[in-house]
Amino acid sequence: MGALGRVLLWLQLCALTRAAYKLWIPNTDFEAAANWSQNRTPCAGAAVEFPANKMVSVLVREGHSISDMLLPRDGEFVLASGAGFSAPDAGQDPDCRTGAPALFLDPDRFWWHDPRLWRSGDAARGLFSVDAERVPCRHDDVVFPSDASFRVGLGPGARPARVRSVRALGQTFTRDEDLAAFLASRAGRLRFHGPGALSVDPGACADASGCVCGNTEALPWICEALLQPLGGRCPPAACHDALRPEGQCCDLCGAIVSLTHGPTFDIERYRARLLQGFLPQYQGLQVAVSKVPRPPRPRGTAGAEADTEIQVVLTETGPETGGAGRLARALLADVAEHGEPLGVLSATARESGAPVGDGSAQGLDGSGLRAELAGGVTAGLLLLLALVAGALLLRGAPRLRWSRRDEAAPAPVVDPLGFSNPVFDVAGSVEPPPATKVENSSTSRSYFVNPLFAETEA
Repeated sequence: MGALGRVLLWLQLCALTRAAYKLWIPNTDFEAAANWSQNRTPCAGAAVEFPANKMVSVLVREGHSISDMLLPRDGEFVLASGAGFSAPDAGQDPDCRTGAPALFLDPDRFWWHDPRLWRSGDAARGLFSVDAERVPCRHDDVVFPSDASFRVGLGPGARPARVRSVRALGQTFTRDEDLAAFLASRAGRLRFHGPGALSVDPGACADASGCVCGNTEALPWICEALLQPLGGRCPPAACHDALRPEGQCCDLCGAIVSLTHGPTFDIERYRARLLQGFLPQYQGLQVAVSKVPRPPRPRGTAGAEADTEIQVVLTETGPETGGAGRLARALLADVAEHGEPLGVLSATARESGAPVGDGSAQGLDGSGLRAELAGGVTAGLLLLLALVAGALLLRGAPRLRWSRRDEAAPAPVVDPLGFSNPVFDVAGSVEPPPATKVENSSTSRSYFVNPLFAETEA
């Protein structure tokens, strides 16, 4: 069995054990155009320079003609069959020999905590991950390409990056002793560098409801790496009242549904339910489903004893807006009807506001109606305030008071819709089932729904 076949077999075993895996994307191959200053492989007869004070392993797949080469301080060329270097002959392009040298870019520019450098091996259409979970989590298997050279920076060194296993150079490391010996070897030092540490724990996630990623403490470094091309600052969100999910570096437009669950909840089954039963009806939406630490809740709140919850993030990728809000409300209704067989105890939803700079809000499936209602209420309030002010002035009243708009003239409840950020791939019981709480925080109303009785408002 070849190297590729062994990797595929290993990935299949990961799937059988419910383990997720992350694939390292960049490489230090000689033929990769992105590794050179001119964004192309050196032409025939060119001069080639590697950073003199760096260590690097470079895979060479083909034969290359070069005029001269400045080698790095320490490194290696891994030559594939038929690959090598030769001196240029007289018939080659003279312009290539007289141009600027081809510079191999800094091989230390790739860092473990950069979410852009990883690809999830179990990604499906319509799914995405929050930024913290784009980097390997503690229960993930990590795969480095067996048919490419690579170099990874392990920073910043505060705590070791912990994963389930590491596969590199055709070997799978599941014990810290074996991994540490590899990292200390010459092959390991050529491929891993930096002040940080890497550790493995072979225990897979055994909880059907999912496991917390474990990258909370590393989030500052994840965000620093992610935002480095943007000068370290998040771009402004394209909506009012933008949301920031747990594990996300910047605000986004859309909706967040938070679920508290019981022992029968299965996160994979719920994720499949979203992908098959809901997303096909809402084109242009992406969803992220994961278990996250739960914010502290006041004593006496239902489910306050739980320290985790299921976070469902809905965001839009197309030009149309409003789908995230509609889907969030559909999920609340689904919990109200099917919460017990799904193992969901309660659900809450938050939605972002209207798009920035859009005054009309027309064609947004309810936003136009809400704008008209708000405009009518505002005009009525202004007229009422003018009448009241005139009456008080005639009576010589020294002070004018009024209630807040939502207290003075409550409008029909219309849930706000989410908008995308363009900046950012049963069993029944013989006893009456427990009440399921469904809360929409955008309207500050809570509903307790019991499938055997009518809905009552708290």
